[in-house]
Amino acid sequence: MNVDDLRYRGDKKLFDELLQERDVIRVNEAIAKREAEGPTGIRRNLLSTSVRLSARMAPAIHKMADECIEKLSMDIPLELYVYSSPTFNAACFKPEAGRLFVMFSSSLLEGFTGSELRFVMGHEFGHYIYDHHDIPIGYLLKGQQPPSPKLALKLFAWSRYAEISADRAGAYCAQDMAGVASSLFKLSSGLTSNVIDFNLDEFLSQVDEMQAVDAEPGQGAPQGDWFSTHPFSPLRVKALQLFHASNLMESDGSSVEDMDVGVQRLMSLMEPNYLEARTDTAIAMRHLLFAGAVAIIAASGDVAEQELEVFEQFFDKGDYSDRLDVERIKQELPSRIARVVQQTTLTQRMQVVRDLCIIAKAEGATIPEEREVLDSIAEGLDVSQSFVCQTLEQDCEPD
Repeated sequence: MNVDDLRYRGDKKLFDELLQERDVIRVNEAIAKREAEGPTGIRRNLLSTSVRLSARMAPAIHKMADECIEKLSMDIPLELYVYSSPTFNAACFKPEAGRLFVMFSSSLLEGFTGSELRFVMGHEFGHYIYDHHDIPIGYLLKGQQPPSPKLALKLFAWSRYAEISADRAGAYCAQDMAGVASSLFKLSSGLTSNVIDFNLDEFLSQVDEMQAVDAEPGQGAPQGDWFSTHPFSPLRVKALQLFHASNLMESDGSSVEDMDVGVQRLMSLMEPNYLEARTDTAIAMRHLLFAGAVAIIAASGDVAEQELEVFEQFFDKGDYSDRLDVERIKQELPSRIARVVQQTTLTQRMQVVRDLCIIAKAEGATIPEEREVLDSIAEGLDVSQSFVCQTLEQDCEPD
């Protein structure tokens, strides 16, 4: 099979778009310039902080790696490393001097067996074969010039989509849905099958609870997970069930198009793409965002330059002007809130509140009048005050 066929279409589409972003080009050019000056030190750091697993030292692990390499049609020298850690973790580094480096925590190698480990290994290889390192998300989000809100949201959405592609590569290597699900459960819980009796149906029931309209985010998982770089593990398992039931894995399986529609539905639980979508739900969310942003900007009495700059990153230049009937827009806020409540999930409403917090923090801090507007909108949307507080305390970028 051509491994490009395994890649999630949402990943490839957003990946290609991001490569054309000015900030991504700028950072990649800086990285390329630094790499041209000599090795970046990845291998040197691995040799000094972890143990290289030679084929003689770890024959079974190297056999798995060789099988995955063959399945994924890879052609690059590989070095495997292990480091001491009680946390299950693995990482694939950007190749250096023509070699690929994959690192595992000691607890993962001891706690994962068979198809579980093949899945993890294939997942890390997936990041390499799909060139995911070409989007330097860490440099962009943590650099001295933070990205615009729109770009930041794109980066985090792409990161989750990239995980779906890597998961498919891992599942293709493992060829065992039970082992894949068990692996994701262990990664999520930190537990092994020796401690509890893993039940797949109960694990996946978490997704159904997430979809409940009155579900409170943060129950059983940190609130920040709702806007994270990785999909929730239950979502990943459901996405992989769709993959295993597709014609990529079964000759009589469902089409790739049907599979990806189902995956996008799952991903929308974490990242509703309302800023560009044309659905009635997305339009209602944007209308509320616009009215809320106008009310926040007007709350201080004066329009600050920083506020206007952030506003124009969400909307078009010139959308905020003296011609706006601010009082009429403020009067429409309750009806726009009610429309959003009728048409959206709690996760989507949280996204609107989060974006309003970004606008409110444009000058670095919020004033009481702005906070009053934010609290009123959040209350109308049934979004907790703690979420507003947490978001305002963070930098103006998704975490």
